[in-house]
Amino acid sequence: MKDDLRARYGEERLPRYTSYPTAPHFSDAIGPDAYADWLASLDGETSASLYLHVPFCRSMCWYCGCHTTITRRDDPIVDYVAVLRREIDLVAERIPARLPVRHVHFGGGTPTIMEPSELLGLVALLRGRFDLDGAAEIAVEIDPRTLTRAMTGALGAAGVTRASLGVQSFDPVVQRAINRIQSFEQTARAVDGLRDVGVRGINFDLIYGLPHQSVDSCVDTVRRSVALRPERFSVFGYAHVPSFKKHQRKIDEAALPDGAARYAQAEAIAQALTEAGYRRIGLDHYALPEDSMTKAQADGALHRNFQGYTTDPSDVLIGFGASSIGRLAQGYVQNEIVLGRYAERIGRGELATAKGYALTADDRLRADLIERVMCDFRVDVAKVCGRHGADAGAVLRSVPRLQDLARDGIVRLDGPVVSVNDDMRFLVRSVASAFDAYLGASARTHSRAI
Repeated sequence: MKDDLRARYGEERLPRYTSYPTAPHFSDAIGPDAYADWLASLDGETSASLYLHVPFCRSMCWYCGCHTTITRRDDPIVDYVAVLRREIDLVAERIPARLPVRHVHFGGGTPTIMEPSELLGLVALLRGRFDLDGAAEIAVEIDPRTLTRAMTGALGAAGVTRASLGVQSFDPVVQRAINRIQSFEQTARAVDGLRDVGVRGINFDLIYGLPHQSVDSCVDTVRRSVALRPERFSVFGYAHVPSFKKHQRKIDEAALPDGAARYAQAEAIAQALTEAGYRRIGLDHYALPEDSMTKAQADGALHRNFQGYTTDPSDVLIGFGASSIGRLAQGYVQNEIVLGRYAERIGRGELATAKGYALTADDRLRADLIERVMCDFRVDVAKVCGRHGADAGAVLRSVPRLQDLARDGIVRLDGPVVSVNDDMRFLVRSVASAFDAYLGASARTHSRAI
């Protein structure tokens, strides 16, 4: 029966639910004026997280689904950082109070493609414009292949507390197939350097479902990775959407594993990591027992946002940079994706908001339900409805798919409590989708559920 369920549910194309509603539902009905009004409503009691997008890389990894640009020259990066600094000023000027900040995340692209002085200047600007908590987490995504000693020193000087290193696979056959040649030795040097300058939180990103990948190569990558003892792992299934990301057409589709093979790879990685002492967190994260993410899951305080699972409880996420997404109480906003348009808007002294979404009461309720399912594999619908002043019975009647999931042994229904069965947790996105009122309303192709 499990094989039948993998075939039936695992091939579904579903969102990863890092937001609800998901980004394909954003529209240009929400623009810079709405965002300015939303920013003006913030007060000094509102905790915030900051995300800065740096959309540049030295080479293109063919599996990549991010918004990034390949450049061998530094001039475009220097120009972009200047625009980014101006946007930080423009946004901060529209907020009536200095917001307390608990989390800062530099994403990409490759944020460490900047000059060390530029990174230090950006962190100093953020400290000047916002009230960064002394214990704030500052996280940076890193490509170990291009990380320099000078940048490593700057990360330590800037107070970076967490670094996410792209690994994906150490299998040289897979690496050639995805255009990302990265040795174990390069990765180890990056880890050692980061720890030497005081960056104690190390994350590794792994991917399964890549061309020519096998269970054995996945397990070998885990074996090598755990020797470096990162505090966390993020393990994602490759999303092959060449209609959306044209460089993915360079990947040989005939070399991609099918749904059953992807499942076998994911479970082999999970087993290898848990045997190495890591705790499974949500759908695709793993952490050491003493890590704050493990404690957050145990306490029911785990959250999910555009960076995946997080311990960040902040009320607001402010995004800076081209394509960045922010979340406020009123809804979501996303900046211009095209670099030229983003720079033009900021150059004119305007906010760069290109589209967004104004949340309804029902959206907030369903977002809460979906987040608890994704984080806890369980949701007390009555308890969540109580927080939103909604009728739990009416909500349950509006999600008839739960009955199908229960009949197939994927969930248990105990009154208003929905629990994902332990051996079916790999289908948690299918369970979350039961609460999605917009599923199928977008032409965007999502990744497979497994």
